[in-house]
Amino acid sequence: MKFLSAPWRWDFISSSGKKKGCVFCKIPKQVNKDSLICHLGNEFFVILNKYPYSSGHLMIVPYKHLGSTEDISPESSAELWNLMNRAISILKKNFSPDGFNIGMNIGRAAGAGVKDHTHLHIVPRWNGDANFMGIIGKTKIVSYDINHIFEILKNGFAE
Repeated sequence: MKFLSAPWRWDFISSSGKKKGCVFCKIPKQVNKDSLICHLGNEFFVILNKYPYSSGHLMIVPYKHLGSTEDISPESSAELWNLMNRAISILKKNFSPDGFNIGMNIGRAAGAGVKDHTHLHIVPRWNGDANFMGIIGKTKIVSYDINHIFEILKNGFAE
């Protein structure tokens, strides 16, 4: 079996479960490359996933530490939905994905990496991106530099 390196995932793999406290609560709430926050809303912020499943994988996260969607008010839900649609439009315009995976992993059993602070994932997808490389080659390809993606998304939300 051949191996291709994906060094951006090592910090996540090696530190999983070791850090204390909520990563989303600790992060400074400002738009900058260090935090990967590309937009600040009223109740939510938009952040790139540091360990993406594909190029442009982002998350919409409430400022409040909320464990489930039932804790999000109807007014806040409207903002969440609007930010999701804006993010999709920006990603479509700049990266031309063929589709999206959108979802929430609520609780450890559902695969939540940050299990007590609910957040929405938006994962752009391209025809063929789940080809033999991931299945037979056990290799994932991320085509764009995360700093480049950050700038595009930051500018897209600023428009």
